[in-house]
Amino acid sequence: MHLMAGGLASAMLARPLAAAGGYDFWFTRLRYDSGDWDVDQRMPSNLITSLIDYTTLRVDPKEHVIALSDPKMLTAPFCYLAGHKLVEFSAAERRNFERYVRNGGFVLVDDCNHDIDGLFARSFEAQMAKIFGSKALKQLPNTHPLYRSFFKFDGPPNTGFELNGWGDDLVHDYLKGIEIEGRLGVLYSNKDYGCEWDYDWRNKRFLAEDNTRFGVNIVMYALSV
Repeated sequence: MHLMAGGLASAMLARPLAAAGGYDFWFTRLRYDSGDWDVDQRMPSNLITSLIDYTTLRVDPKEHVIALSDPKMLTAPFCYLAGHKLVEFSAAERRNFERYVRNGGFVLVDDCNHDIDGLFARSFEAQMAKIFGSKALKQLPNTHPLYRSFFKFDGPPNTGFELNGWGDDLVHDYLKGIEIEGRLGVLYSNKDYGCEWDYDWRNKRFLAEDNTRFGVNIVMYALSV
């Protein structure tokens, strides 16, 4: 926890506006002009609740939606981008995405189609290649610190959509990411975690295991690097 606290302090120093309003963390969803960015609308509240339940972070209870083209997104401690359809960034969106990631930001990107060759996957990966280079997006090893940042995981947890054969009928046993100087700045999932965590909060008590715990790991890692 000492190392994690130190990393969190460094992240806050790198983005001095991140603690505005007295919060250590707030959930920021990125709105982009192409595609359907407003998916899995109940997911943020479930993840926020878990962060409040499991951690000592001062967490804003509200989801924030900010346009990717808006420079205000550059002050967010964490961003989420998802969808099913085409991703085609405008010049301003592309500029802010690159600036945010290269300057210490963290973006969780979730393919709601949970496949490796659908429209969202192909178009988003093309955008990443255009911004960071064709070899920037790489498979994340299951030994990555992300899987030990709070709870311990052997790799990315499977989703019910994969196990039930939806999407490309594959169980994806790894995530992908883009590292900037050894720091993970983009975490890319074809597993559709957003939909997995999108349920009425009253149903959480029926889960054999809280599936949002991995989301806690993602956030805690994002704040520690």
